[in-house]
Amino acid sequence: MDFLELAKERYSVRKFCDKKVEKEKLDLILEVGRVAPTAVNYQPQRILVLDTEDALSKLKTCTTYHFHAPLVLLICYDNTVSWKRSYDSKDMGEVDVSIVATHMMLEVTNLGLGSTWVGHFDPQKIKEVFELPENIIPVAILPIGHPDETSVPHPLHDKRFDIGVTVFYDSF
Repeated sequence: MDFLELAKERYSVRKFCDKKVEKEKLDLILEVGRVAPTAVNYQPQRILVLDTEDALSKLKTCTTYHFHAPLVLLICYDNTVSWKRSYDSKDMGEVDVSIVATHMMLEVTNLGLGSTWVGHFDPQKIKEVFELPENIIPVAILPIGHPDETSVPHPLHDKRFDIGVTVFYDSF
């Protein structure tokens, strides 16, 4: 599929059927995350795969936005590994894992699956429930699965600003 068409086709799936995600598809999604670009190629992404009933139940104590997906990726970064910008010490870990997660979300769509980006969660509770080390910072939750047959894009999905509203040349 053409990349622009893939990007347009992808939408936030918030209703999944019970069918498990095939291991081969999960492996491809994780490989796309592995090869995604990161600052200075430091690769600080740390991804926790949640696919057991116990792990998914634990997740439900940290967010209401799990959408009963059969598979969830908890996207984190290691702040002892992530590159820090020399001018202001800005930690690029969050940027890096955002790139990684976006690549994985597009591969999810490419494989005929669905996902949505969840940022609404209690990070401290995530750290406690999943016993994350202090240096592992959770950034996003990606529920993944086969979309339910009734799943459709949000009504505003195709509403986009004209490119002139968001793109500027040489000055704002």
